[in-house]
Amino acid sequence: MYRPVLTSTSPPPALAALSAASLVIPRLVRECRRGGSVLAALAAAILVVPLAAAGPLAAQEDPDDPIARATSALRFRTIGPTIMGGRVSELAVVESDPSTFYVGVASGGVWKTENAGITFTHVFRDESTASVGAVAVAPSNPNVVWVGTGEPNNRQSSPWGNGVYRSTDAGRTWTHLGLENTHHIGRIQVHPRDPDVAYVAAVGHLWGPNPERGVYRTTDGGENWELVLFVDEDTGAVDLAMDMADPKTIFAAMYQRRRRAWGFNGGGPGSGIYRTIDGGDTWTELTDGLPEGDKGRIGLAIYRGDGNLVFALVEADARGPGQGFGQGGGENGVYRSTDRGESWEHISTTNNRPMYYSQIWVDPNDPERVYLGGSVLYRSSDGGNNFTPDAASTVHLDHHTLWINPANSEHLILAGDGGVSVSWDRSDNWYQLRNLPIAQFYEIGVDMQEPYHVCGGLQDNGSWCAPSDTWSNQGIRTRDWYNVGGGDGFFTVMHPANPDIMIAESQGGFIARVNRKTRERVTIRPQVRPTDEEEERTLRWNWNTPILLSSHDDQVVYAGSNILFRSPDLGQSWEEISADLTWNIDRDTLTLMGVAGDQPQMSRNDGQSTYGNLTALAESPHDPAVLYTGSDDGRVHVTRDGGASWTDVTGNIDVPPYTYVTRIVASNGAAGGVFAVLDGHRSADFHPYIFASDDFGASWERITDGLPNTSLNALAQHPTAHNLLFAGSEVGVHFSIDGGAGWHDLGNGLPTVSVDDIVVHPRDNDLVVGTHGLGIWIMDDIAPLAELSSEVMAAAAHLFSMRRALSYNAYFPQGWTPGIYVAPNPPAGARIRYHLGADADSVKLIVRDRDGTTLRELDGGTGAGLNEMIWNLSLVEDGPDGEPMNPGPRVLPGEYSVVLATGADTLETTVEVWLDPRVSMSRSDLEARQAVMMDSYRLSGTVQAIQERLGSIGEQLDRIERQVQSLTEEVPEDLAEEIEAFREALEELEEELGDVTGGAFAWGSMQRSTTPPTADQLWQIDRSWEEVPPLIPRVNEMVTVRLPALYDRVYVEGLRPEAEEPVVAPVRRR
Repeated sequence: MYRPVLTSTSPPPALAALSAASLVIPRLVRECRRGGSVLAALAAAILVVPLAAAGPLAAQEDPDDPIARATSALRFRTIGPTIMGGRVSELAVVESDPSTFYVGVASGGVWKTENAGITFTHVFRDESTASVGAVAVAPSNPNVVWVGTGEPNNRQSSPWGNGVYRSTDAGRTWTHLGLENTHHIGRIQVHPRDPDVAYVAAVGHLWGPNPERGVYRTTDGGENWELVLFVDEDTGAVDLAMDMADPKTIFAAMYQRRRRAWGFNGGGPGSGIYRTIDGGDTWTELTDGLPEGDKGRIGLAIYRGDGNLVFALVEADARGPGQGFGQGGGENGVYRSTDRGESWEHISTTNNRPMYYSQIWVDPNDPERVYLGGSVLYRSSDGGNNFTPDAASTVHLDHHTLWINPANSEHLILAGDGGVSVSWDRSDNWYQLRNLPIAQFYEIGVDMQEPYHVCGGLQDNGSWCAPSDTWSNQGIRTRDWYNVGGGDGFFTVMHPANPDIMIAESQGGFIARVNRKTRERVTIRPQVRPTDEEEERTLRWNWNTPILLSSHDDQVVYAGSNILFRSPDLGQSWEEISADLTWNIDRDTLTLMGVAGDQPQMSRNDGQSTYGNLTALAESPHDPAVLYTGSDDGRVHVTRDGGASWTDVTGNIDVPPYTYVTRIVASNGAAGGVFAVLDGHRSADFHPYIFASDDFGASWERITDGLPNTSLNALAQHPTAHNLLFAGSEVGVHFSIDGGAGWHDLGNGLPTVSVDDIVVHPRDNDLVVGTHGLGIWIMDDIAPLAELSSEVMAAAAHLFSMRRALSYNAYFPQGWTPGIYVAPNPPAGARIRYHLGADADSVKLIVRDRDGTTLRELDGGTGAGLNEMIWNLSLVEDGPDGEPMNPGPRVLPGEYSVVLATGADTLETTVEVWLDPRVSMSRSDLEARQAVMMDSYRLSGTVQAIQERLGSIGEQLDRIERQVQSLTEEVPEDLAEEIEAFREALEELEEELGDVTGGAFAWGSMQRSTTPPTADQLWQIDRSWEEVPPLIPRVNEMVTVRLPALYDRVYVEGLRPEAEEPVVAPVRRR
């Protein structure tokens, strides 16, 4: 067995510290001096304002912010996916028009459809939070929509919200109505006849105690709130059921629960059912027939046809160590009251995983039909006495919300971890709506294919991949995504040299090496082996186990449980290179809400399999022997000898003890540089923590100025611009151009959303973002960020370096796929970005070849700030008349210069044009093909000039005929004959031209295939050159002789149209 040397800078503090209700932030941010010289230079131009609270990323919309102007042309684009959906908390259907409904997404805002799900609009996208727990439409006015933020499903990945929002225009605009510190809202009930009266079930903080929880009431549309039901700071309200026939009668489910990094306690004496019959003025706890003692989560439902019939789904059996998820039995299950809650009868023990579901629904038209949420959807046809788990057997597991049409019980809408599905036969068959881009990614990776693919692991939806661009007019569709792993997906590690090989992971460190070509897979998770000292050894794997492929040796893989493993052969074999790198705390000695971990608890530790495991890994890009680890219990280690010895640097980081280590990034800059992101929200500490070290972790500085006051999930450093950092928070992406000394928001089209992972593509320089709620987003070519500086912003003009451009033929399939979600591809061609210090009178962008020949001239934007122009790689030549022709063939592969001319400044950069890597053609063949296309193109300008002249003649003849017909005097007979003869001659010439112009446009068809020209194409071109020039004198005779003569006969002096210019004959170049 491997025996490492461990050096600890501080011993584990007393275990009692871990059991504290919450951790207090000890001090203000220390002044950051990293990158100080850059920051000082920026200070005169940029005001870095730390945000007091997490909010929408609106800085990029501020026209007076120089950073915003300097990044304004950068835009995020989504690539989906939609095929697997994501966790939905709530559905709100307009009952008077069920084709209109709202989807409240756990971490992706609110989406609205007005056509029964054929299309959706993201209506809650730019607010201060993306986590939605409750949505309610006012029954008396469907324009009034209420949203309660913060999903109530208690997961270790559950985000939090900031209170209640209301719309009075059917979701077009929203007003924040307060209750910011409730964090999680389980339900909103709106008075059936007064849209200004609403009740909110506020669950309260998940990770610690707080007083802002319970049942809140408003009677003035949210202008004022009353806390009408409160139990204690550990207990909130998770569900509300209102009798729509008597809205003063409301039932409330109170719920006591607490999650921490090490586990979960989902119940206590605070949980119970309460009822008011006076609209919330007074409440009575209902106990007759309900379980005594501690209870957990409770769901409620009232039968619409009889307010006396009430159902409750009650968690009542605590679990001790080693027991399962609480599938039922004992006092768990369904309770029914036929006397408005005065007494209850236990009718079923069915209750699947209460802390995650506890949802019950009764058919509004049939009290015998009852449904239960769960990993499967349960249904009963005997009033809840017996349930079968087959109500949605073909639908993705984990069902959180169900709507039953009160006008048609056959019509149901179901939603959960797999998005939204619809049934029209009372749950026998379902159809999934695959057009909601609400995927919840934990981790992402990119490969080196062309175009590159993005892969990632998703919450409860496995691991999936898709191309970043399909080189097609159809965009990136559902069909372009492919599955590479199951379970809850996490790390997807792509092999840099072999695109067929990747490593995919599901929860708990179940790692597989996948062949993407054959779809074969082999499990490679390290197996613990007995030693002489320890016969029965166990490992602790995190839900999101870190995996790392070495940047020095693409066969070397690292994987972390509570110890670090190294494989020299892509997982074929493993060796242990550390001892336990965590505090190795027995969580059964820790308490949650006063209950020790070894005692029975409701939903004990649900979602948290183990505690004390690695959560972050990093390898120095400078030295493969330098490795860093971080753990869920806040421990950070470094080795500088490949694992022979380890140093504990935890005590050097100024952060509350046991703070979860989210990311470690070994710097691409200095050899000893390293960044660490820690996340305290699991201890009810929501501040951002990023630290930087330049001495292998011996000392650290906090670098968070300018970040919103919310916890962080991701960090990435640009591979070459080492001062460019990106951070992902609960509300979006943030960037720093000075090594973290100052941060700025990077919204730029990205809605408010939790960002869990960020990758900079090492070849294409794209910023790829994995969101936990809205799928994958890409910002193409971030050179303007990599080169951004005070000097750039102060300059009159700056032309940014350009990424290579690919010359390829897009695929144009038949695309009759209405209703299928499509994410647009990026535009083809070369991106030209430049920054102007002030508005310019004119901007020219000139493309030249190596000989200095101008191939294209473009008019650029003249506004101050960042501008972008796409050159589609086509060239333009002047025609025989000296005027530019229409764009022609794309340029040959090679290097080209791009010149920015503003009048006062002339700047130049280069761009490499590459040939489509899928095709193979020698340079000589490419040049020969290009010469033929240019031969065709040069004649096309003349043909277009002829077509324009003939078309103009036809229009003039039409006008002349109308003019003649309007004359009151008799028209000479020979004039009519002349007009008719002219038209016949024109039509004859047009017909002759049409027969011989194919070769002038053959270049277009030739360009669509990277192959030598066909014999027919060559013949067409030759024929056109032979036949078209002889037609020019006849055209010019019409233009310069016949038409002016006709003008003289019809129009009076001074009113005659101007004569057309004659067509200039081309000269063929050989």
